[in-house]
Amino acid sequence: MDLNNILSQLGAGSKETVYLSVTPGVGLELIQLDMSNHSVKTYAYRPLNYNDALREISDFDAFKTAVTELFEETKINMKSNVVLNLPMVLFGSKELPLLLADDAVMEALTSEVEQSYIFKRYEPVVSWCDSNSSQSGDMRKLFYSAVQKNTVEAITNALAELGIKLSGVEVSLTSILKALAFSGLAEDEMRDNYSWNLMLVTQNGYSICSMIGKNIIDYYEEPLAIKSFEGDEIYNAINASLQITLMSYPANCLYIISETDMVSAELLSKRISFDGIIKYLENNSYKKQDVIPVSLNILEEIASKISLEAIGIATGSSVSFPVKFNFTLGSKTEVINDPDEPVHIPIGENGYDLSPNAARNIAFLIAIIVLLPTFGVFLGVPMIEKQKQAQLDDVNARLEQTNAEIKRVEDELNMSNSFDVNTEIKKVLGFNRDKLISYSALGESVPKQLYITYFVAKDNGKVDIKGGASNVEDIYAFFKNMKESMINTQLRIQKLELKTDSVDEAVTIDPSAPSDYEFEITNMSAPELSQIVVPPSNDPKKEQEDKK
Repeated sequence: MDLNNILSQLGAGSKETVYLSVTPGVGLELIQLDMSNHSVKTYAYRPLNYNDALREISDFDAFKTAVTELFEETKINMKSNVVLNLPMVLFGSKELPLLLADDAVMEALTSEVEQSYIFKRYEPVVSWCDSNSSQSGDMRKLFYSAVQKNTVEAITNALAELGIKLSGVEVSLTSILKALAFSGLAEDEMRDNYSWNLMLVTQNGYSICSMIGKNIIDYYEEPLAIKSFEGDEIYNAINASLQITLMSYPANCLYIISETDMVSAELLSKRISFDGIIKYLENNSYKKQDVIPVSLNILEEIASKISLEAIGIATGSSVSFPVKFNFTLGSKTEVINDPDEPVHIPIGENGYDLSPNAARNIAFLIAIIVLLPTFGVFLGVPMIEKQKQAQLDDVNARLEQTNAEIKRVEDELNMSNSFDVNTEIKKVLGFNRDKLISYSALGESVPKQLYITYFVAKDNGKVDIKGGASNVEDIYAFFKNMKESMINTQLRIQKLELKTDSVDEAVTIDPSAPSDYEFEITNMSAPELSQIVVPPSNDPKKEQEDKK
């Protein structure tokens, strides 16, 4: 069973996390990133109409159809979690007393949001967070954002009908900032204590997000009827308005991003007079290169559609940003995702989605795996200890009995003064050792074409070996191996001759036919060899020859 199956059994990876972005000018985007190499591994899109004036999806049935087609095209299971990016409807900041409770803060911000023309018609879902800028006195600065409640409900219901859970909703401003951080396109601007302005140009006008590093300091939105201008008039109109706006937001850098095909960020950057660095990025049809690398499975014309919003939402929790919202909860929060949204964990070349519930399951399983052996040891140790103690007692009893017997023998020998037990024990061990060495050497040294007919080993290390072989080379190899195995034994070849049954046979032997040789290897002297009694041979022919 592979890791995917194991994690699936534990609830990890059982629901894949998919990222969607409603992006004006593109439509509905589905995206997944490969976090290990900062690239897009899955991407598809479908056209989807978006009402820029009302800032809402025009047709939720079309949204549902687009989601279905995207999941089918990418072959992703519908039983997934979705984190969604929506175009920003409203963003602002407000200072409120530090002692104000969260409920009171929400009430104050909701009253502020309802002053907008959009939320005079629709009930808002408001989310807010504290500014990271220094607080002054008894007041604190808050950033808030809002989307239409009916939009969130319609999206949630449409996804639920498809078996998909909406885990989180983020807005385009924070998604774009996360994309800039993830891609490294704003690495210089996002360093600590560096002041810069992010300028976003949309169909409805432009906005200025005043930044220090990653922290949002202030936000300003200037509505402009961009569609009412023709040709270069739009650049002149934006430049005239922007010169006044920038006086209120001094910075080292102006970073221009165009979200509309009606305005080129590059052309606009050349029209603006600014005492600092001007950078630009096309997030529209003027785009000349990919923001991050894409998989080879994604066609070039498809890859050109990938927006900053889609990349930013797909980074999930891998990019930490000070300003975070969650419109599925509609309250102050520190994370943009659902509490049970899986976190993507890269392992080697693969990645796995692990939710808090799955993490608890895995932790429980690990605890069982770790504790079961410990529990078994806890129960088994006393039993093993008891068994070993019984064995130890038995050994000790036999040792005492042996020691007593040895002492009795020593006492008797000491009395007779005729036998040294230690010397005799060493002698016996020495004899046995010599014999064992002989037997071991014999077993390891016999070649395949050589056979032994007689072998004797004495207690003093003397040996006598007789046998035969089909060639002299095997006999010499056997002799060499025995001599190397039995060091300092002074082995020699006592006899080496052709094996024949008669004199006539020896005379008429065919030189080309294979011959048998007899040999004798020993380290005994001639008198010692003469005293050896050779057992009778089982070969009747040989016995007759001996009698003759």
